[in-house]
Amino acid sequence: MKPTLLKAALDLELGDATPVGQPLGEPVAVTRSHGEERADQVETGVWECTPGIWRRSITAQEFCHFIAGRGTYTPEGEAPIAFQAGDALLLPENSLGVWDIQETVRKTYVLIYRNA
Repeated sequence: MKPTLLKAALDLELGDATPVGQPLGEPVAVTRSHGEERADQVETGVWECTPGIWRRSITAQEFCHFIAGRGTYTPEGEAPIAFQAGDALLLPENSLGVWDIQETVRKTYVLIYRNA
């Protein structure tokens, strides 16, 4: 397996914008991304989201590094976690909660899927 490079992640052109899957109010956040899926059940990419609130639906373990913007993530039953550009976050698999993006966020991410 060869290395995956996401060159110039802050300026990388992303795909078409789509609404979030589980919005929780107005405005409805819009996301764009560029991902690279690998044969070892790992996906890496760059993701961007406009302001809005929605429920996280990805159940894979995720590591993300925020390179722009700010917001909060509130895991179910826990206190909110505030983040901003420069911060990194590790979400365990099967962690669900609510994203609240206050300023357009761009992050690099790694999703790790378990074998089924």
